[in-house]
Amino acid sequence: MTTPTHPADDRDHRDQRDTRDVRDTGDTRDVRDAGETARTHREHADLLAALLDGMDAALCAFDADGVVTHWNREAERILGWTAGEAVGRRGFAGWAIRTADADDVQARLMAAMIATGRQVDEFALLTKDGGRVLVRTQSAGVRGAGGRPAGVYCAFTEVHAQIGLERSIALSEALLEEAAWGVVLVDADLRPAVANEYAARALYPGRTAVLGRPLGELLSHGAEELEAAFEHVLAEGAPPAPTDVWVALRPAAGADHAEPERRCWRSGFVRLASPLAEEPVPLGVGWFFRDVTREKQAERAGSTARFRANQLHRAGRAAADCEDPLEAATVFLDFALPGFADHALLDLVAGAPPTPETSDAPSPLVRAAATPTGPGGPCSPIAPASVPVRYADGHPALQAVDRSRSVRATAPATSSATAPPTVTATAGETAEDPADRADPAGRADPAGDMAGRADAAGDMAGRADAAGPSEAAGGTGAAEQARRWARARQWPEDAVHALCVVLRSRARTLGVVTFLRTSTRGPFGHADAPYAEDVASRVATALDLADHLP
Repeated sequence: MTTPTHPADDRDHRDQRDTRDVRDTGDTRDVRDAGETARTHREHADLLAALLDGMDAALCAFDADGVVTHWNREAERILGWTAGEAVGRRGFAGWAIRTADADDVQARLMAAMIATGRQVDEFALLTKDGGRVLVRTQSAGVRGAGGRPAGVYCAFTEVHAQIGLERSIALSEALLEEAAWGVVLVDADLRPAVANEYAARALYPGRTAVLGRPLGELLSHGAEELEAAFEHVLAEGAPPAPTDVWVALRPAAGADHAEPERRCWRSGFVRLASPLAEEPVPLGVGWFFRDVTREKQAERAGSTARFRANQLHRAGRAAADCEDPLEAATVFLDFALPGFADHALLDLVAGAPPTPETSDAPSPLVRAAATPTGPGGPCSPIAPASVPVRYADGHPALQAVDRSRSVRATAPATSSATAPPTVTATAGETAEDPADRADPAGRADPAGDMAGRADAAGDMAGRADAAGPSEAAGGTGAAEQARRWARARQWPEDAVHALCVVLRSRARTLGVVTFLRTSTRGPFGHADAPYAEDVASRVATALDLADHLP
């Protein structure tokens, strides 16, 4: 028989079940929140452990009572104690430091807990195997809730490693600030990233203007060679020896368009890699350079002087076996041409050489010998002729005879090809054709050329020399103008530079010898005149013998 229930009793039972369900749901939520909190703490702890173990410096931490709470792998590597052996110990006494030093060291470490900023100390710690290692520590306090001191963390490294790092940094800063040569850090994109003051002055008038710009914007010549060197260093490593690179700076905006001076930079390169990566990752190239232009010019000048002296010696021995004075004169010219000029013309005064009494009379010149106008060949005598060469008034050869001085001339870039030059000279100097001074591309070669030499410096210098006349005669119109300039002066059409030297012997003017260069060479410079005059004096001596031979 079923016991009847009252409706009010049913409601009470339902209310009790609902209350238990609510209570159970709240307990489950609390458990779930606690689990999530624990999991978050574990994740944070794992992250902190990974960060500590990935540090390059050893790190340990102490709580407010001086108990070790953290110990990373670098600390284990330096001292030999594992984290399980170190964590939980009170201070370093008895295991990581001598007992006699323990109180002092512990006091200094814990003092950082209430100090402001970091505190740097050096301690001698004990390794697990009983050895001692000197470490440099940086300690700082850790604040807890409400800003109360909660402990100390201490990062330390071996002193010799720290000193090595500091020396490397000091060396880098000194090189980038005070070095007496250029230092440039070139990034992987082959652009300057850091440059010291020397390099900035050499590359561009402004230290920050150099950074981040392609070398092609800074250099008008030599950028390709440098970039090729950078790429080689990044791929293969540093070359075994320094390299001499000839460069020319690009003119600044608004500057004149005169050909910039070429400089020789003796350069060394090193590949830079990140010390933090497991595998070498190239950061760029360290470029060191020094301007050795003067040294290279001195070397070329010395080589040129030795070569020319040897040529004169050989010419003298060869001319001694010539019976004909004119043949001996042409021998001197043949030996003088290699490395110096492309053509030689020998013009002699018609009739008897002028004397001091007749020096004011006009002196017509007759062509006596010349090199072929086409491909190179020996200087050969010309059949006797009495018709003077049709030189216009003011011709460099006539000026050289009238003034008894050497005269230089260069094909102008824009002036009239038929206009005769006006030659001016001062005492003790070589006279110049004004066209030489007016030509913006006419640059004197201070060292001359080396005949039969193909060294790198000579090749670069030859290309630099060719750049001048090539620009002067660049384009069809300019080239034709240069040819007209040469034809108007009775010279081979490919001549663009001339040096006329008077022939003097026994106080008499015998004629003039003209040395000519084509566009493959640079203009005659002041250093070329003494050599040409030395050759001319020997030629004049040989020709003067003709008056005394039967």
